[in-house]
Amino acid sequence: MPAETAIRNARIVLGDEVVSGSLNISGGMIGDFGTGASAVGEDFEGDYLIPGLVELHTDHLEGHYSPRPGVRWNAVAAIQAHDGQIATSGITTVFDCLRMGSDEDGGFGPGEMRLLADALEVAQDEGRLRAEHFIHLRCEVSAPDVLDEFDAFRDDRRVRLASLMDHAPGQRQFQTMGQYTLYYKTKRGMSDAAFEAYVAKRKEQSERYSAPHRKVIAEHCQSVGVTLASHDDATLDHVGEAISEGVRLAEFPTSVEAARASHEAGMSVLMGAPNLVRGGSHSGNIAARDLAEAGILDVLSSDYIPFSLLHATFVLADQVETISLPQAIAMVTSTPARTVGLDDRGKIEAGRRADLVRVHIDKGIPVVRAVWREGKRVA
Repeated sequence: MPAETAIRNARIVLGDEVVSGSLNISGGMIGDFGTGASAVGEDFEGDYLIPGLVELHTDHLEGHYSPRPGVRWNAVAAIQAHDGQIATSGITTVFDCLRMGSDEDGGFGPGEMRLLADALEVAQDEGRLRAEHFIHLRCEVSAPDVLDEFDAFRDDRRVRLASLMDHAPGQRQFQTMGQYTLYYKTKRGMSDAAFEAYVAKRKEQSERYSAPHRKVIAEHCQSVGVTLASHDDATLDHVGEAISEGVRLAEFPTSVEAARASHEAGMSVLMGAPNLVRGGSHSGNIAARDLAEAGILDVLSSDYIPFSLLHATFVLADQVETISLPQAIAMVTSTPARTVGLDDRGKIEAGRRADLVRVHIDKGIPVVRAVWREGKRVA
């Protein structure tokens, strides 16, 4: 790691304004920075300098580990490939989602998530990775085996976030059977009889397991300081349940009513960056832009397209009159960092970690020109 790095002629995105100036990095931390011209340092030629992005919810690792149905890639190599795309998208802190419990998507056997977590530990300890990786457990509370999977992660120090999920039909993400039928029956080519049996099974499992499993997981996370997230909340009752469990992050609420109630209760409301870039939800739920315009959107997640996280911030700043670029950048830096208790990063301030990204804008699409993590150039 270089002892000193100097940057000049940059548009520096601070918490509430964009200033033209220079910045120094020393010992992996942000040092002095100031406005005006400087003759010292790397010339940014007017490019933006923003904090490194903090990604709380990405399923992207799964596609590298299992690139085709039934195919498994070397776990460490898959993590390196995932990490490379993460870092070159400007993400310096990432929470990799690992699924707990068999759900509709399926495809992974017992122990495979633990295998991936162990490989992540190896890759991080051996210095193979550019971004800093934590684990986000996606807990399908309606699944009979969710606690079996969860038990293998109770003492894992990289677990910093857990979401409480129930994808059973007729609620939350799938409030209408039309959505559920398209997503599962049509795409998978199920017969009518097979689909009816599948729906009945998932509903029965939800009624039997969701409440007790949710309670066990929430109580454990509260006891060890793991941040809790709710998922696909649709009603005020869902929000009330989340409040009672100490949830801090409301992921992908499926109604404006639930999003507003979550935001007003002090939770950070998270929506997908692909939703913003595309102009709507791929599953027919509410548009992230509607929440942004209503002032109740707090955090963005790349979900399944890593580069969408950076792209969406500039879409927001360009297209939503009430949101400035610093406010949009906060949704992918300081707010997610604060939500999960990472107070050492997410802002350009003296004494914070030098997790930084140089961004050039060309025809409205950002170009990542350089990335630093703790002052070290990683992309």
